[in-house]
Amino acid sequence: MIHSVRYKCVLDTNVIYPLEIRDLLFWFAHYDLYTPKWSKHIFDEWIAVMERKKVPADNIKKRTKSANLAFPDAMVHNYESLIDLLQLPDPKDCHVLAAAIKVNADLIVTNNTKHFPAEYLSTFGISAKTADDFLTDIIDLNTSDASEAFKQMVLNRTNPALNEFEMLDILRNRGLKHTADFLHSQI
Repeated sequence: MIHSVRYKCVLDTNVIYPLEIRDLLFWFAHYDLYTPKWSKHIFDEWIAVMERKKVPADNIKKRTKSANLAFPDAMVHNYESLIDLLQLPDPKDCHVLAAAIKVNADLIVTNNTKHFPAEYLSTFGISAKTADDFLTDIIDLNTSDASEAFKQMVLNRTNPALNEFEMLDILRNRGLKHTADFLHSQI
């Protein structure tokens, strides 16, 4: 059941950056639609992406600190010993699966689902979905709370402030077409 704080999802780096996808994921988690999980490896990759994108160092520190303050139980610990035991098409992704196994996650949210073969993940009781598929499922299962979370995300957005329709266009451009269309139908 996705609409449950007991539904644990490891968020891969590629859904934590860009900002708008991360914000929507975090707002849905804030509304207790699922429980987010991540690891030091995932945060290290996130920091590296922000550095490559020339995000100022103080903003990087603020973003990572804010994420951990908002979700103090999200950080997965003691998963590293599992990494070398796993086999994925891209060995650099084994740390994501290791973190998911460690916390008995239900799902890995990643936009690189081909790196996480369903048959292999199922042996651990885990599956993988794109951010668009995952967010659409959440909206479908709890339309009211998901719509409210989206509206609050938009209201709390600054620099620049955007209206709901501008944000929906950004989400579509970030690959969340079905999510944006579903949210649009609720406005």
